[in-house]
Amino acid sequence: MPSSKDSVVQVDDVEVLPSVSADDKASHAESTSIAEQEVNPLRPSLLRLYGCLFIAYLCSATNGFDANTFGGLSAIDTFVSYFGITPDNQGLVAALYVIGNVAGCLFAGPCADKYGRRFGMAFGSVICIVGAVMQATARNLSTLMGGRFILGLGAVLVQTAGPAYVVEMAYPKYRGVLTGAYQTCFFLGTIVSTWLEYGLNFVPATPQWTWRLPLAIQALPSVLVLVFVWFIPETPRWYIGQGKVDKAREILIKYHGDGDPDSPIVALELGEMQEVISAHGSDKRWWDFRELFNSRSARYRTFLISCIAFFGTWDLPPTSYYFPLMAKTAGITSERTQLLLNALQTPIMMAAALSGLRWQDRLGRRKLLIASSTGMSLSVAVITACTAQQAGRPVVGGVGIAFVYVFLVVFAFAWTPAQSLYPTEVLAFNTRAKGLAFMNLLVNIASVFNTYVPPVAIARASWRFYIFYILWDALGALVIYLTFVETKGRNLEEIDHIFEAENPKKASLQAQRRLKGIART
Repeated sequence: MPSSKDSVVQVDDVEVLPSVSADDKASHAESTSIAEQEVNPLRPSLLRLYGCLFIAYLCSATNGFDANTFGGLSAIDTFVSYFGITPDNQGLVAALYVIGNVAGCLFAGPCADKYGRRFGMAFGSVICIVGAVMQATARNLSTLMGGRFILGLGAVLVQTAGPAYVVEMAYPKYRGVLTGAYQTCFFLGTIVSTWLEYGLNFVPATPQWTWRLPLAIQALPSVLVLVFVWFIPETPRWYIGQGKVDKAREILIKYHGDGDPDSPIVALELGEMQEVISAHGSDKRWWDFRELFNSRSARYRTFLISCIAFFGTWDLPPTSYYFPLMAKTAGITSERTQLLLNALQTPIMMAAALSGLRWQDRLGRRKLLIASSTGMSLSVAVITACTAQQAGRPVVGGVGIAFVYVFLVVFAFAWTPAQSLYPTEVLAFNTRAKGLAFMNLLVNIASVFNTYVPPVAIARASWRFYIFYILWDALGALVIYLTFVETKGRNLEEIDHIFEAENPKKASLQAQRRLKGIART
């Protein structure tokens, strides 16, 4: 296997990585054979691993609870009138969660690097619980807003440590499914919150407890994480980074090797980790973000996670917050109908995301994201046309809302799993936590725009505002085609070598062709 210092040669304008010698081909074929060998996904060691990963998945559910809780509550008159929420301040109240995320990005990465992924999840959960309690007990708008800020502060800590934990613990053969499932569990939170709000809407006169309860339930996943995180192991890659090789080997044997100390997969993974992960890397220096930008390969990785952040956020106005407003724009004015439509989107999206998990490894990340972004652009075009023509035409407005669901399915099928999977794959270990924190910063900068602007823009420009999203989604498909590296079928440490090529995208596609050749032989 080549080191990160190996050169790249050009042959007839085709880029070739120097790992194509006969010996290297044989070595890579053996490594691929070991990593891709069939294993029983229900064997005891993997069942224990799934339990550990589920605790980290709850970090995603934490974010899901907020995403739909506030959107649903904004359609309840007693909640809006109690706190004095108006079209002028609704965007700011919603955006304070995002602003808290931005503030938390400054120390989310260093926290997970220095003290471990488990500590990052636990510390973030404590902060989330404080924020949820403030919201649920708020007697005025200022306390509600403060609670949203603190909740956002804690959420970014768990959103940085959680996916890093999952990708570093996942069994190599099932990394695509197991890591993609992290973001899919976002919908565990949204399903509970939206259907709880819909059910409570049937309570006569909607007393205070009917909207305080959903605000309190936001703490549930954080409480579960805080209780159970101490019963799961730290990741072997984090232990390697701390120079604790024996601890890393012990965890790999227990969860990947099915208790066999001579397991080939354990030997392969441990060797690759020791080769690539530095015990003196920038992850040991909390202030050092330079390795996200100090080399061509680092800048390429950072560019890719930036694309995931912006193309995955500016795809459409956040339906979880503003679906009731979008429904009203399409001519649906019943509060209960708006809440029902808001609640339906979450199980539909979860079903689509779960359906798309296996295709991440079958078709690859690039093909799915290109097809998804293209479908999203077309869906928004239909939504825009229907919204423009819906006045006095309920059927047209209904078609527009139907295509919102089409959009959500197309998005969730590919983008939902990829939002947690792809960034964790393309980031090197020494920059993974800080890179994820940086990506969360970009996501939240984009979200400030996408949370604060739509209610004002939709109210003033109506359907014309959606044209921006048509063009943006189409641009996303083009950028992915031209620049995205394919990570399917590669171990995390193998992906690191791809980025040392002169053209990483081309090198990754050549690597995929070699993998197909190895599979046929």
